[in-house]
Amino acid sequence: MGGFDLLLLAPVGSILALGFAFYLAVSILKKDEGNDKMKEIALAVRVGAKAYLKRQYIGVTIFFVVVFLILLAMSLKGYLAIFVPFAFLTGGFFSGLSGFIGMTIATQSSNRTSAAAMKSLNSGLRVAFSSGAVMGLTVVGLGLLDLSIWYYFLDWYYAGHALPMGTDKITAITSTMLCFGMGASSQALFARVGGGIFTKAADVGADLVGKVEAGIPEDDPRNPAVIADNVGDNVGDVAGMGADLYESYVGSIVATSALGVAAGLGVAGVTVPLVMAAVGVVSSIIGTFFVRSREEASQSVLLAALRKGVFTSSFLVAVISYFLVWKILGWAHIGVYWSILSGLVAGVLIGLCTEYYTSSGFKPTKFIAEQSLTGPATVIIGGLAVGMMSTAMPVIIVCAAILASYYFAGGAVSASAGLYGVAISAVGMLSTLGITLATDAYGPVADNAGGNAQMADLPPEVRKRTDALDALGNTTAATGKGFAIGSAALTALALIAAYRDQIDLIIKQKGLSISLDLSLMNPKALVGLFLGGMLPFLFCSMTMRAVGRAAGKIVVEVRRQFKEIIGLMEGKAKPDYARCVTIATSAAQKEMIAPSLLAIVAPIIVGIVAGIDAVAGLLIGATVSGFVLAVMMANSGGAWDNAKKFIEEGHHGGKGSQAHKAGVVGDTVGDPFKDTAGPSLNILIKLMSMVSIVFASFIITNTLVK
Repeated sequence: MGGFDLLLLAPVGSILALGFAFYLAVSILKKDEGNDKMKEIALAVRVGAKAYLKRQYIGVTIFFVVVFLILLAMSLKGYLAIFVPFAFLTGGFFSGLSGFIGMTIATQSSNRTSAAAMKSLNSGLRVAFSSGAVMGLTVVGLGLLDLSIWYYFLDWYYAGHALPMGTDKITAITSTMLCFGMGASSQALFARVGGGIFTKAADVGADLVGKVEAGIPEDDPRNPAVIADNVGDNVGDVAGMGADLYESYVGSIVATSALGVAAGLGVAGVTVPLVMAAVGVVSSIIGTFFVRSREEASQSVLLAALRKGVFTSSFLVAVISYFLVWKILGWAHIGVYWSILSGLVAGVLIGLCTEYYTSSGFKPTKFIAEQSLTGPATVIIGGLAVGMMSTAMPVIIVCAAILASYYFAGGAVSASAGLYGVAISAVGMLSTLGITLATDAYGPVADNAGGNAQMADLPPEVRKRTDALDALGNTTAATGKGFAIGSAALTALALIAAYRDQIDLIIKQKGLSISLDLSLMNPKALVGLFLGGMLPFLFCSMTMRAVGRAAGKIVVEVRRQFKEIIGLMEGKAKPDYARCVTIATSAAQKEMIAPSLLAIVAPIIVGIVAGIDAVAGLLIGATVSGFVLAVMMANSGGAWDNAKKFIEEGHHGGKGSQAHKAGVVGDTVGDPFKDTAGPSLNILIKLMSMVSIVFASFIITNTLVK
């Protein structure tokens, strides 16, 4: 079986992933929904989540139509291949669809998880994890489907039509496919920023007024923002995360394919990442069957259950990849296998580092909880310190993975081969995304299950089980964010290399005498480097201020209802949940526009004003500072959250104590860190690279600085 034949495994893997996701979704929907109160609460969350996404998709559709027309005009003027505008649309469509499917199943699973937890801890774990697996497998399935459709269509088209000047068929295919990631990135950024603003505005508003001011428990049905909070978990941490990692997944595969062609590997260079993804699908499906737990409701037991599934999948990918590389590339390029292994190991190690810094079972989070004894200020100082400290190991791990993958793939002999190795390491890291994302998307379902149990007045042992699942969800969510950040760094490097190759191709086609100069003695590259280093901080400022403004509106509304609705605090009257959902939705849609446009407009403006060297510097600077800042924010936020939960377990005075109130303040500060600003940086650094690639020809032609 030749290399080209192996490419058929990509669409087969897509069908397998989507088929198993459908099977899991059907099995979830057959589970017991619980009593009428549990159904009512779940329905309110479901309605709110769908209403939010409907409004978001209307706004995003307008954006996509405008950009499509711009790209179409550029295509007609010869700046882009005619297929690029349509690839942009499909990238955005599948990215949004993956998030929508995942969110739909997640909102159907929360009450079913609570009902299952009435039977046993393992039953609740299986329902919540299966819901996460639907999200993970849908992302990889739709990603492979989109990639396969475009590859085979372009292969068929260029077999019977003239190729662009200066290119062969495989170069023309990968050059066009590289651009469809811009659509996926754009949709992902809107989903992440908008969903993040919604969820944290509702969460902060609910916590500040409910737990700190009114002294009522988390997820108390008297809190008007509690439904909005649960809605936010789904639109931000499920739909947003799904769109985010869909974009990382397809971006890494496409960038690797393009670099494989540049390295002279031809079709074989494209085959390896696509077949790797298909292998990852099978491995992830097998891994899901290993996720089982004993009834002991401890984080260590539950964490071991999830790790078993992830480690099994990683081991299978590690073994099978060796034979794939040997079959497709031959013994001369067996070093590519070790590059894949470098990324796979780096992903696991980053996950373990994140667990250490965010799980309440380890010293860093316990240290933050201890700081609560002296008030909110020391909690915040401690959380920031832990977050900053937590950047060291992930950065070292990624650096080691870059060096290892570069030289394993032959970077000492050929820089192009080395860069292909770096890119394929990102594919290795993301190859088990089907199950890795499942452990992440599991978290919001477990969180909503706890809220459902609390509001439906289920027995204490049920709440204890859902709390155990929720606490684990905080750790797995933080681990998922660390994994997403690490893969984003490697993918962004691959995209920067692809940008360089795209520039070289355009220069060759246009017969120009310029070249890309990334020397630090080049003032244009240096200016771009500084601007890129600044952009993630500006972006985070915009998103966090947006959360603050939106949360302020929720706080005012919750206080109003506590004051004006007679009998609410006594449990004799119902709050107006819909009002808080409406406020959060409106605020999120308005606030997400400016930061999202920043990522799209910045590389174009810098390119026109200062040229292609400045754009390359911009991308490098943003990747470095964005990666470190994202790790710090995600880990600080996760540690603050679990420190609060550690106190709620009875340590340092338990719930209602002064230490607990200080912990809630720390968690409130950490919420926009870990769920809005930090995760959005993953997309920022990749979207800017995508935009730079798509607009490269336009910038070269129209730059003010030659």
